[in-house]
Amino acid sequence: MRTIAIINQKGGCGKTTCSINLAASLAAKGKRTLLVDMDPQSHCAMGLAVPDAQIEKSIADMLRVGLDGSLAMSEVTWQIARNLDLAPSSITLAGMEAQLSTAPDKDRRLAQVISTVQDQYDFCIVDCPPSIGLLTFNALRAADEVLIPVETGFFSMQGAVRQQQTIQMLARRAGHHVRFKVLATMYDVRTKLAREILSELKRHFGDELLPIVINFNSKLKEAASFGQPITEYDAASRGMQDFERLTEWLMANPPEPATTMMPQHEPQEAVMAGTVGNPAMSRAAELVERARALSNRTAELSSRLASDQDARAEGFTSPAPPKPIEQPQEPEVPTPPDSFEKKLAGLFGARNTAQGLLFIQPNGKAANLAIAGDFNGWNPATTQLKRDESLGVWQTCVTVPPGRYRYRLVVDGQWVQDPYNSYVESNPFGELNNIVVVQ
Repeated sequence: MRTIAIINQKGGCGKTTCSINLAASLAAKGKRTLLVDMDPQSHCAMGLAVPDAQIEKSIADMLRVGLDGSLAMSEVTWQIARNLDLAPSSITLAGMEAQLSTAPDKDRRLAQVISTVQDQYDFCIVDCPPSIGLLTFNALRAADEVLIPVETGFFSMQGAVRQQQTIQMLARRAGHHVRFKVLATMYDVRTKLAREILSELKRHFGDELLPIVINFNSKLKEAASFGQPITEYDAASRGMQDFERLTEWLMANPPEPATTMMPQHEPQEAVMAGTVGNPAMSRAAELVERARALSNRTAELSSRLASDQDARAEGFTSPAPPKPIEQPQEPEVPTPPDSFEKKLAGLFGARNTAQGLLFIQPNGKAANLAIAGDFNGWNPATTQLKRDESLGVWQTCVTVPPGRYRYRLVVDGQWVQDPYNSYVESNPFGELNNIVVVQ
């Protein structure tokens, strides 16, 4: 799924008009499209004739619950037309920044929730609020590319330059490099001022200015007032032609995959991992550090099992649940015998069995463990691990046809890499998916 965020902290530049009509144009070309409204004013619902009183669940609810499995995107979305769904906003979204401010994944909630439907859509269009805050930051982290609509009016030029600088600064903070494109909107070729501003935009932004302009067209405003996208209101209008050209250009010019950079200001998880202040510690290194810490705890568990004669005699079939271990600042990791290392490697992670694909994780402090992957539509609510107190592990078995599958662990709502499966590949979020092959 390709995610495009429509961002500008200046109001009245055509963000919502662009979001609605770009999404509708993509849908008209057969692309399964999800339109996500991140603006508390809920103008996307208004512009698509979705009654505000009938919106029981909104994207605000999805952001609040995250990946705890209590709410699915299908419970939030409205089918607007063939291939076009809307995840509407609500006024409660205005309070989400305060609610998420202390969450460790506060800037990744949107990326997490839309990842659960990434196989159901070809495009995701995110309409952002006219401000730079946590909601816009979430959209930026989730996006593969950013469109900045710029009105060709008197105050637009200086605002566009500042907007570009602000979003690039946010991208550096997030460590998430995406393609930025400026889109000239409300262009009136009849006025000298509009022509001069467009020329200045070309001079300043160069290739970052899209070769498409959205001309001033009254039909676009009329369509919004009737609660219809331009594709339905007037398919022969100039506004429709402009969005059709924009859609064709975007489809013909996909961005390179988003890459991860070193964040300018480390996120909270980096602070927790102890990587702050180390410029050489990249996101990938942070993931490795987490896996190393988990491996250290596993080594201590195996050491306890090695000293337990009963467990040794039973062939490692019924180990007692490990007692809580106080981690020293510089843990001294014991080296367990090879036989127990092999048994641990064979016990934890994912493996094929006669009954199906078996997932086993050690019994830790987590209250809930789940698996999200290709085989369940990346929906952790459908594949929960059960705690087996007698064995001291979490486990579940899934029946899937032969093939190659990607998956991630979901630990108390947090998506993490399985440290007991070394077969991995990077994903669009700059993290690592685990791979398992079912024969």
